[in-house]
Amino acid sequence: MHHPPRPLPLAGLKIIEFEGIGPGPLAGLMLIQLGAEVTLIGRPGAGALPSELTAAQDNQLTRHKRRMTLNLKLDQDRDQALALIAQSDALIEGNRPGVMERLGLGPADCAARNPHLVYGRMTGWGQDGPLAQAAGHDMNYVALTGLMSLTERPGHPPMLPPTVLGDAAGAMGLVMGMVSAMLQARASGRGCVVDGAIVDVLAMLAPLVQLVRAGGALDSQEPSVFHDSPFYDRYFCADGRYITLGAIEPQFYALLLAKLALDDVDPRAQFDRMQWPHLKSRLNRLFLSQPSTHWTALLEGTDVCYAPVLNLLEAAQHPHNVARSLYRITEEGQIETQRGLRFTPLTGTTAASL
Repeated sequence: MHHPPRPLPLAGLKIIEFEGIGPGPLAGLMLIQLGAEVTLIGRPGAGALPSELTAAQDNQLTRHKRRMTLNLKLDQDRDQALALIAQSDALIEGNRPGVMERLGLGPADCAARNPHLVYGRMTGWGQDGPLAQAAGHDMNYVALTGLMSLTERPGHPPMLPPTVLGDAAGAMGLVMGMVSAMLQARASGRGCVVDGAIVDVLAMLAPLVQLVRAGGALDSQEPSVFHDSPFYDRYFCADGRYITLGAIEPQFYALLLAKLALDDVDPRAQFDRMQWPHLKSRLNRLFLSQPSTHWTALLEGTDVCYAPVLNLLEAAQHPHNVARSLYRITEEGQIETQRGLRFTPLTGTTAASL
C-alpha cells in the first residue's frame, strides 16, 4: 500500500532569519530541513563577505527561503519586520551583541509584540564575556575551546576543515536550542532567548574528548592512540591519496592484521606502545606500495574501520552517499547537500525529508 509522505516535524512553524553569514543561514536551512517555513530579511546593498567567498543569491542556503529586503534603520521597515515577528514562532540573528537592540529589534522589543517568541542569537563568542564584541571566525572559536589542539602533532601544525567544526556545529547547536525552546514555548506560552555562541556549542561537543583525556589518551606524556598509534591514523598511498584507519577495538585490530597478512604481529600486543613506532613505519611502507584504490577494494565495508579520504566531488559520487541521496550535483557542476534528516513512522517505511 502506498502511503503519502509524512509532514516533517516542524511543519507549520514560521521562522524569521535576519541576513547574516555562515552559521546563521545554515541554521535557517536546517530548520527548513526539519519542516519550518523561513522568511529571510535581507539588507539592501552588498553583503559582508568578499565576492570570492560569496555564492550567487540563489544558493542552497537561501533557495527555500522567502526573501524580503528591508532597511532596518528606517522606521517603516523596522515596523514591517516587527509585524512579521509578531506572527512567527522564532527568529535568528547573527549580529554582534547590542546591534539588534540599537535597531529597536532586541528581545524586549520583540517580546512586546510576541511573548512566546524564541529569539535565536548566533554569535561566535556569545552575548557577554571579554571577547563578546571582538570579531572572529571558525578557526578562532575552535582554537579557544581547546579542540583545535587535538589535531596537533610534533612537527605538524594544528589544522581543521574550514567552517565545519565551528560554524556548522554552531548552527546545529543553535537549531537544537531553538527547537527545545519552541517546545517549551508551546507548553508554557513563554518564549526565551537562545544564546547560540559557537564556543558554547563546541564546549558541548567536548565531553567525549574530555573523557578520553581523563583516561590518559590525550594531553599526556604517554603516546596517544589518536596521534601515535599505528591503528588510528591516515596513510599515504602510491597514487598520492590518503586513506584512514580507526581499528581501535581489539576485534577490529585483529581483523586489520589478518586483512593485511601481518601474521607475525601479535594482536594481543595492540597497546604495547613500545611497538607502535616500528609497526607504524611498517604500515607506512605497506600502504605506500599500492594505490588507494587497492586498499579500498581490500578494506572498505569491513570492520577494520576504513575509509578513503575523498574530495567533495568524490564524496557526492560515492555509492554509499548516492544510495542515501545525501548530495546532488547541479547542471553547473556544483555540489549541494540534498536533504536533512529522514523521519519514518514507527510502523512503516515512508520517510519525510528535504
